Amino acid sequence: MRAGAAPLVRFDEVDPGARPERPVARIAVVVSLNFPDMTEPVADLVRAFTGTALATLVELGAAFELFDTSSALASSSAVADLDGLLVLGGGDVDGSLYGCYDATIPNSYGVDLRADHNTIDALRAVVAAGRPVLAICRGAQLVNVAGGGSVIPDIEDYRLHRGGPGEPMFVDEAVTVVEGTRLASLVQSERLAVRSGHHQAIDRVADGFVVCARADDGIVEGIEHRERWILALQWHPEDPNGPDHDRLGIFRAFVEAAAKGCGSWSAIGSPLVHRAADHGRSGR
Repeated sequence: MRAGAAPLVRFDEVDPGARPERPVARIAVVVSLNFPDMTEPVADLVRAFTGTALATLVELGAAFELFDTSSALASSSAVADLDGLLVLGGGDVDGSLYGCYDATIPNSYGVDLRADHNTIDALRAVVAAGRPVLAICRGAQLVNVAGGGSVIPDIEDYRLHRGGPGEPMFVDEAVTVVEGTRLASLVQSERLAVRSGHHQAIDRVADGFVVCARADDGIVEGIEHRERWILALQWHPEDPNGPDHDRLGIFRAFVEAAAKGCGSWSAIGSPLVHRAADHGRSGR
């Protein structure tokens, strides 16, 4: 890369190469491999996280098609032709999508309103088609915004959620999984040690969703739909420095739902009772 040039993440840098001969499911993966304000360290994170996510899908027997929202998608609805949708992380969600018009949000980076709209359009097409959705970090925030929820523009006391100036961005974070949620049934644990590096988070939870995980300071770390197979996690299970068993458990459940054509939780088991207290604002 020439001096002074912005870093560029290419598909061949994240492509695991191998493909299953007889895939159990075909997964649409939506991510911006490149976005505004990207630095080389952030580009390395995109390479590592996206590469791990794609390799995990292949390991679990799924094929994938990557929809790179670095450029406008020819058709956002094309993702609904596949069996499931995985939305990965990236830059910040544009504040105008959740009623924040402050142009001076601290620590703001990577905002791309056109990519946000492409992703929200894809989400709506997939949900309308009855496909399962797994969304991570920025993807989780877009799931919430698409449903009418909001985002905390900048977490003032960020210490649990990301590194400080001069420190690695990603930290080990403890989260509590809400009892009785689908996430709890997937991970089989009340406490998880996860990998986080975020300065924004879900605030007001969208209608139809419940909180399924919280940080120790009350910040929402995961939401899931009450009826549809939609799981949205603020942390990064696809961080290669995180625990393999949590990543594989979450991804395996998603791939299995896609393979069975399950767009709702009830299609794969009896519905669980969610605690009403976990619906609504984050309650910090």
